[in-house]
Amino acid sequence: MPVELPASTAHRRGDGNLPYLDEEGFVLRMLRIPADIPVLHDWFTRDYATFWLMQDKTADEIQAIYQALMDSGHATAYLGLRDGRPAFMAECYDPFHDRIRQHYAPQPGDLGMHFFVGPAARPVAGYTRSVFRALMRFMFLHLGARRIVVEPDANNRKIHVLNRAMGFVYDRNVPFEEKIASLAFCTRAQFEHAVQAAPEEVHS
Repeated sequence: MPVELPASTAHRRGDGNLPYLDEEGFVLRMLRIPADIPVLHDWFTRDYATFWLMQDKTADEIQAIYQALMDSGHATAYLGLRDGRPAFMAECYDPFHDRIRQHYAPQPGDLGMHFFVGPAARPVAGYTRSVFRALMRFMFLHLGARRIVVEPDANNRKIHVLNRAMGFVYDRNVPFEEKIASLAFCTRAQFEHAVQAAPEEVHS
Protein backbone atom coordinates (compact mmCIF):
# COMPACT_ATOMS: atom_id res chain seq x y z
CA MET A 1 0.00 0.00 0.00
CA PRO A 2 1.47 3.42 -0.96
CA VAL A 3 2.44 5.64 1.94
CA GLU A 4 0.63 8.98 1.86
CA LEU A 5 3.10 11.84 2.18
CA PRO A 6 2.23 14.82 4.36
CA ALA A 7 0.51 17.54 2.36
CA SER A 8 3.40 19.94 2.92
CA THR A 9 5.79 17.71 0.95
CA ALA A 10 3.53 17.06 -2.03
CA HIS A 11 5.05 19.81 -4.16
CA ARG A 12 8.55 18.32 -3.74
CA ARG A 13 7.84 14.71 -4.64
CA GLY A 14 10.47 13.46 -7.06
CA ASP A 15 12.66 16.55 -6.81
CA GLY A 16 15.69 14.36 -6.13
CA ASN A 17 15.38 12.97 -9.67
CA LEU A 18 15.54 16.33 -11.42
CA PRO A 19 16.14 17.36 -14.12
CA TYR A 20 12.98 15.85 -15.59
CA LEU A 21 12.86 15.21 -19.35
CA ASP A 22 9.40 15.36 -20.91
CA GLU A 23 8.38 13.38 -23.98
CA GLU A 24 7.97 16.62 -25.98
CA GLY A 25 11.56 17.67 -25.35
CA PHE A 26 11.18 20.03 -22.40
CA VAL A 27 13.52 19.72 -19.42
CA LEU A 28 12.40 20.90 -15.97
CA ARG A 29 14.69 21.72 -13.09
CA MET A 30 14.37 23.74 -9.91
CA LEU A 31 14.72 27.50 -10.23
CA ARG A 32 18.26 28.69 -9.50
CA ILE A 33 18.59 31.90 -7.52
CA PRO A 34 20.14 34.30 -8.39
CA ALA A 35 21.26 32.81 -11.74
CA ASP A 36 17.76 32.59 -13.27
CA ILE A 37 16.45 35.94 -12.01
CA PRO A 38 17.56 38.03 -15.03
CA VAL A 39 15.55 35.70 -17.27
CA LEU A 40 12.43 36.06 -15.12
CA HIS A 41 12.82 39.83 -14.90
CA ASP A 42 13.04 40.05 -18.69
CA TRP A 43 9.92 37.92 -19.12
CA PHE A 44 7.78 39.45 -16.39
CA THR A 45 8.31 43.04 -17.54
CA ARG A 46 7.22 42.42 -21.14
CA ASP A 47 3.96 43.82 -22.47
CA TYR A 48 2.17 40.46 -22.56
CA ALA A 49 2.86 39.75 -18.86
CA THR A 50 -0.05 41.86 -17.57
CA PHE A 51 -1.77 39.07 -15.65
CA TRP A 52 1.47 38.05 -13.87
CA LEU A 53 1.31 41.35 -11.94
CA MET A 54 5.08 41.89 -11.84
CA GLN A 55 5.63 44.34 -14.70
CA ASP A 56 6.74 47.04 -12.26
CA LYS A 57 9.10 44.82 -10.24
CA THR A 58 12.87 45.22 -10.23
CA ALA A 59 15.18 42.23 -10.55
CA ASP A 60 15.97 42.50 -6.83
CA GLU A 61 12.27 42.47 -5.95
CA ILE A 62 11.66 39.42 -8.13
CA GLN A 63 14.60 37.67 -6.51
CA ALA A 64 13.19 38.39 -3.04
CA ILE A 65 9.78 37.05 -4.07
CA TYR A 66 11.17 33.78 -5.38
CA GLN A 67 13.65 33.34 -2.57
CA ALA A 68 10.74 33.60 -0.14
CA LEU A 69 8.72 31.13 -2.21
CA MET A 70 11.56 28.60 -2.28
CA ASP A 71 12.22 29.06 1.44
CA SER A 72 8.55 28.70 2.39
CA GLY A 73 8.59 24.91 2.63
CA HIS A 74 5.27 24.62 0.81
CA ALA A 75 6.01 25.85 -2.72
CA THR A 76 8.67 25.30 -5.37
CA ALA A 77 9.51 27.14 -8.59
CA TYR A 78 10.79 25.27 -11.63
CA LEU A 79 12.37 26.44 -14.86
CA GLY A 80 11.47 24.63 -18.07
CA LEU A 81 14.01 24.54 -20.89
CA ARG A 82 13.79 23.64 -24.57
CA ASP A 83 17.00 22.97 -26.52
CA GLY A 84 18.93 24.34 -23.55
CA ARG A 85 17.09 27.68 -23.58
CA PRO A 86 14.72 28.86 -20.81
CA ALA A 87 11.18 28.32 -22.08
CA PHE A 88 8.82 28.67 -19.11
CA MET A 89 8.62 28.98 -15.34
CA ALA A 90 6.18 27.15 -13.09
CA GLU A 91 5.23 27.51 -9.45
CA CYS A 92 3.84 24.40 -7.74
CA TYR A 93 2.35 24.92 -4.30
CA ASP A 94 0.56 23.09 -1.53
CA PRO A 95 -3.04 24.40 -1.27
CA PHE A 96 -3.14 23.42 2.41
CA HIS A 97 -0.74 26.31 3.05
CA ASP A 98 -2.11 28.83 0.57
CA ARG A 99 -4.83 31.46 0.69
CA ILE A 100 -6.81 29.39 -1.80
CA ARG A 101 -7.90 27.16 1.08
CA GLN A 102 -10.22 30.00 2.13
CA HIS A 103 -12.34 29.14 -0.90
CA TYR A 104 -12.30 25.34 -1.01
CA ALA A 105 -11.30 22.36 1.13
CA PRO A 106 -7.99 20.94 -0.19
CA GLN A 107 -7.77 17.16 -0.54
CA PRO A 108 -4.66 14.98 -0.11
CA GLY A 109 -2.79 14.98 -3.41
CA ASP A 110 -4.02 18.42 -4.50
CA LEU A 111 -1.32 20.59 -6.03
CA GLY A 112 -1.68 24.22 -7.04
CA MET A 113 0.04 25.64 -10.10
CA HIS A 114 0.92 28.91 -11.84
CA PHE A 115 2.99 29.03 -15.01
CA PHE A 116 4.49 31.66 -17.28
CA VAL A 117 5.63 30.99 -20.84
CA GLY A 118 8.64 32.94 -22.03
CA PRO A 119 8.93 34.27 -25.57
CA ALA A 120 9.70 31.53 -28.07
CA ALA A 121 12.95 31.73 -30.03
CA ARG A 122 10.76 31.57 -33.15
CA PRO A 123 6.99 31.35 -33.67
CA VAL A 124 5.80 27.76 -33.30
CA ALA A 125 2.17 26.72 -33.69
CA GLY A 126 0.83 25.14 -30.52
CA TYR A 127 3.91 26.07 -28.47
CA THR A 128 2.04 27.21 -25.35
CA ARG A 129 -0.10 24.08 -25.38
CA SER A 130 2.97 21.88 -25.62
CA VAL A 131 4.42 23.70 -22.60
CA PHE A 132 1.17 23.17 -20.71
CA ARG A 133 1.05 19.47 -21.53
CA ALA A 134 4.65 19.01 -20.39
CA LEU A 135 3.94 20.79 -17.11
CA MET A 136 0.80 18.75 -16.45
CA ARG A 137 2.67 15.49 -17.06
CA PHE A 138 5.48 16.67 -14.78
CA MET A 139 3.03 17.37 -11.96
CA PHE A 140 1.09 14.12 -12.32
CA LEU A 141 3.94 11.73 -13.12
CA HIS A 142 6.92 13.28 -11.34
CA LEU A 143 5.42 15.22 -8.43
CA GLY A 144 2.65 12.70 -7.81
CA ALA A 145 -0.28 15.11 -7.91
CA ARG A 146 -3.73 13.54 -7.80
CA ARG A 147 -5.49 16.75 -8.79
CA ILE A 148 -4.20 20.11 -10.03
CA VAL A 149 -5.80 23.33 -8.83
CA VAL A 150 -5.63 26.67 -10.64
CA GLU A 151 -7.07 30.11 -9.91
CA PRO A 152 -6.42 32.35 -12.93
CA ASP A 153 -7.78 35.86 -13.28
CA ALA A 154 -11.40 35.64 -14.41
CA ASN A 155 -10.62 38.18 -17.15
CA ASN A 156 -7.78 36.13 -18.66
CA ARG A 157 -9.72 34.57 -21.51
CA LYS A 158 -6.71 32.96 -23.19
CA ILE A 159 -5.78 30.88 -20.15
CA HIS A 160 -9.36 29.70 -19.73
CA VAL A 161 -9.29 28.28 -23.27
CA LEU A 162 -6.01 26.52 -22.52
CA ASN A 163 -7.21 25.22 -19.15
CA ARG A 164 -10.33 23.68 -20.65
CA ALA A 165 -8.29 22.13 -23.47
CA MET A 166 -6.18 20.38 -20.80
CA GLY A 167 -9.23 18.99 -19.01
CA PHE A 168 -9.79 21.53 -16.24
CA VAL A 169 -13.33 21.74 -14.91
CA TYR A 170 -14.34 25.19 -13.69
CA ASP A 171 -16.07 25.48 -10.35
CA ARG A 172 -16.77 29.15 -9.55
CA ASN A 173 -15.25 32.61 -9.27
CA VAL A 174 -13.71 33.59 -5.94
CA PRO A 175 -12.38 36.94 -4.65
CA PHE A 176 -8.68 37.55 -4.07
CA GLU A 177 -7.22 40.90 -3.05
CA GLU A 178 -5.78 41.65 -6.48
CA LYS A 179 -8.27 39.83 -8.73
CA ILE A 180 -11.44 37.83 -9.14
CA ALA A 181 -10.15 34.31 -9.73
CA SER A 182 -11.76 31.38 -11.52
CA LEU A 183 -11.31 28.22 -9.46
CA ALA A 184 -10.76 25.10 -11.59
CA PHE A 185 -9.61 21.51 -11.05
CA CYS A 186 -8.13 18.73 -13.18
CA THR A 187 -7.43 15.10 -12.31
CA ARG A 188 -4.96 12.96 -14.21
CA ALA A 189 -7.83 11.06 -15.80
CA GLN A 190 -9.46 14.30 -16.95
CA PHE A 191 -6.17 15.52 -18.42
CA GLU A 192 -5.48 12.28 -20.27
CA HIS A 193 -9.05 12.14 -21.59
CA ALA A 194 -8.87 15.74 -22.84
CA VAL A 195 -5.60 15.16 -24.68
CA GLN A 196 -6.77 11.88 -26.22
CA ALA A 197 -10.27 13.10 -27.08
CA ALA A 198 -9.19 16.15 -29.08
CA PRO A 199 -5.65 15.56 -30.35
CA GLU A 200 -6.12 17.80 -33.39
CA GLU A 201 -7.15 20.76 -31.24
CA VAL A 202 -4.71 20.17 -28.40
CA HIS A 203 -1.69 19.60 -30.65
CA SER A 204 -2.49 22.42 -33.07
